[in-house]
Amino acid sequence: MKKRFTEEQIIGVLKEAEAGAKAAELCRKHGISEATYYTGRRSTAA
Repeated sequence: MKKRFTEEQIIGVLKEAEAGAKAAELCRKHGISEATYYTGRRSTAA
């Protein structure tokens, strides 16, 4: 199955979160699930 969001897209969302936006709001804005957000956050933190 093809990934729907690229790593770059998820990193962009994570950068917005670092700037102070709330995770739930960002997920709605970008159309991603919170699970995708937190998985991306965990994988980029390593």
